[in-house]
Amino acid sequence: MFSPSGDYANLILMINLMYEQLYDLTQPDALGVLSSTREVMLRARSVSLEPAALAQLAHQLAPSYAGTPTITPPAWPAHYHFFDGTERTVNWILLLDALNFCFWGDKDQPRWQIAYRGEVLNGYWAEAAALRRAVEEDVPLWDARYLSNISRQELASLLRGLSDDQPGIPLFEERLSIAREVGQVLLERFNGQFSHLVEEARGNSVKLVVALAENFSSFRDVARYEHYQVAFLKRAQICVADLFGAFQGQSWGSFTNLDQLTIFADYKLPQVLRHFRVLIYTPALARQVDAQELLTPGGAEEVEIRAATIWASELLRRELTRLVQQPITAAVVDQLLWHLGQDASMMQPYHRVRTIYY
Repeated sequence: MFSPSGDYANLILMINLMYEQLYDLTQPDALGVLSSTREVMLRARSVSLEPAALAQLAHQLAPSYAGTPTITPPAWPAHYHFFDGTERTVNWILLLDALNFCFWGDKDQPRWQIAYRGEVLNGYWAEAAALRRAVEEDVPLWDARYLSNISRQELASLLRGLSDDQPGIPLFEERLSIAREVGQVLLERFNGQFSHLVEEARGNSVKLVVALAENFSSFRDVARYEHYQVAFLKRAQICVADLFGAFQGQSWGSFTNLDQLTIFADYKLPQVLRHFRVLIYTPALARQVDAQELLTPGGAEEVEIRAATIWASELLRRELTRLVQQPITAAVVDQLLWHLGQDASMMQPYHRVRTIYY
């Protein structure tokens, strides 16, 4: 078992091991995320990984994990999320994750914010609270027929910000289209209930992720890089994780193979990994990111950043598993890196892409 009081004499060995397993597929990859992003990393021109920094970060994080269970339902933030234990919650979570993307404001502009129960919230928490607020105002967000025909005015009302002169939520028209798609697909294929698709997966998290991407175009988080198709499937994987968390691993949240999911490649994780010098950007890309210039959605630089985030986290997971001598999941790595990123005052900016996928 890893001892935080031990010396760092084996750090060079750790670094050498990192180099040896760089982009090596040593476990099943049913989703195709690791294998397809591996092809990107073998050809990347703007982003690279630094194994020495990876090894140091793993050594720094290991004490946090020693003796910690690897797969436990995270505490579901009931204050911001709707939950009644029924099929209504399952549909609500699908909508939550269908709309879970791109909350940041334009350069030098404030973020979209809402007021809820005496708090001012932004980002994901604002989205979750806005959807819960809508339920409390008797808006039937679990009703597929209602969603399939939701009007622009209705969606604007439930996603309303602090005031009319405050910035609205970004990509509003895309969110309107996606909300309608959720309702339409549920009606056409699943008798209005996401729980039917969940039940078809029979507790197989990979099967449910794939089914989400196959049935809902907005969950089809797949890019092109040269002549390769690259899978990320960020929001589909989060949807499975949210079902697991909301239902505490029971009922519609019961899954047997969560260890086959990857981390959720978004904005925050690469920002954290770059801060610890695990991700290295070329000078040209670094200038663009630091100036908060928009990258092209699906462009080479964006795909490389996300692919490098996937593989940096996978290598961290492997090294942490070795250090603490117990299995560590990608979800555990994702959670810790995300929490590190909540204090970003000393970090360089995150990369910016206007996209529906994260």
